[in-house]
Amino acid sequence: MISAPYLEIAVIVLGTIILLVESFASQLDRRFLGYAALFGLAMIFIATFFVAPQSSAASAPLWTFYSADALSLFFKRIALATTAGVLVMMLDFAPSVSIGVQGATPQAGLGEFFTLPLFTCAGLMWMASAIDFVLIFVSLELVTISFYVLVGFTRRNPASLEAGVKYLVLSAVATGFLVYGITWIFGATGETNLQKITTVFSRPGLEHNAALFGSVLVLVALGFKIAAVPFHIWVADVYQGAPTPVTAYLSVGSKAAGFIVLLRVLEPFLILPQMRTLLVAIAVLTLIYGNLAALPQTNVKRLLAYSSIAHAGYLLVAVVSFSGRAVAFYLVAYLLMTLLSFAVLVLVSQRGGDQLESFAGLSQRSPFLAFAMLVAMASLAGVPFTAGFLGKFLVFDAAVSAQHFGLVVVAVITVGAGFYYYFKVVRAIYWDLPPPSADKIVVSPLTRVAIIAMIAGTFLLGVYPQPIFNALSR
Repeated sequence: MISAPYLEIAVIVLGTIILLVESFASQLDRRFLGYAALFGLAMIFIATFFVAPQSSAASAPLWTFYSADALSLFFKRIALATTAGVLVMMLDFAPSVSIGVQGATPQAGLGEFFTLPLFTCAGLMWMASAIDFVLIFVSLELVTISFYVLVGFTRRNPASLEAGVKYLVLSAVATGFLVYGITWIFGATGETNLQKITTVFSRPGLEHNAALFGSVLVLVALGFKIAAVPFHIWVADVYQGAPTPVTAYLSVGSKAAGFIVLLRVLEPFLILPQMRTLLVAIAVLTLIYGNLAALPQTNVKRLLAYSSIAHAGYLLVAVVSFSGRAVAFYLVAYLLMTLLSFAVLVLVSQRGGDQLESFAGLSQRSPFLAFAMLVAMASLAGVPFTAGFLGKFLVFDAAVSAQHFGLVVVAVITVGAGFYYYFKVVRAIYWDLPPPSADKIVVSPLTRVAIIAMIAGTFLLGVYPQPIFNALSR
């Protein structure tokens, strides 16, 4: 069997090797590095099935900050699968990286573009295993700093540069809240390990107010990462300005890691009634704002940005209802349908931009991509027999079991709003006429295979969720 920490080490080594090869092999076709990264991630993904779940990576005190339980292994696989999907999109997006850079070769910057997601992936995997605030902070900063660079990677594009600056400033503010919150929690409990904090909370005489204040500050920081209201102000502009594959990575990878950290951090604090009330309020605000703000959008990236906020609301309903199973399944469903929509958007936007008009008549330009986007929008909306529908069903079932009936009513109403703005895209694809200058869209074999796999996964998990539940119970 393989020791769990070697998974992250393998990802770091893979990224370092690719970066070194890119630096010294000047005549190399840089797209080869993307394929090498994909192959390496596939091997590491397979290796995760040879790791025995356990509460800590080793019995030595050094590893008291690291957990290799079934939940952390599950989220590591999500991080690896998401990164692989994003790398496939980056291979399609590669011709746009050096556009506007004076004197740049056609493949300038591609090595770094393919390497940064690997370091981000390592941070996401560490976050999945972090059970100590110190490792949470370090891994979160590795992810955030990598995203700083990726968001502003096409720096000659003013929108990308603006998005990078906004993400940098607001993430720095979120980091400040996180560090200050950890300080208050440590001052109240004398511990940074989450398991030991839970033990301290059971002791009489603990100053709960100081610990509660610290946990609220940590919740604010994580609210930025998962795009929950009112900490969402960066989402729309950053999603629109960032390169499309990076937007997909932000939408899926960052959110998945944020929620597993949220689940672990809240575990010792959910015994406090004030924390539950605060989470319910944030969930309601996130559901309402995300869905209503998406209604008037005509830019597909901004529409998916507000959609991301709305889905954070559904996930928060599952968190408030203490259902880790619902959170895990919903994140897998969200991974499939969001990566599928962005995979189509990458190809369409290169020929016409991100506006809704760019999808007009897509069914005539590429029936395959039109069907893929139809499946993605249907799953995001929650049409039966898709993974998105079953994910919402599990969330609502958990909320009813926890007697959060008000949350269920709000969530069901906002699902109805989602049908409107998701099917605006479908209407443009199948009912609107393509512009006269529109040409056929060619899909590479690798992208076609990836899209078919995501479509199959969306339908399979919509009717047979047992593989996810089995992975969580091992």
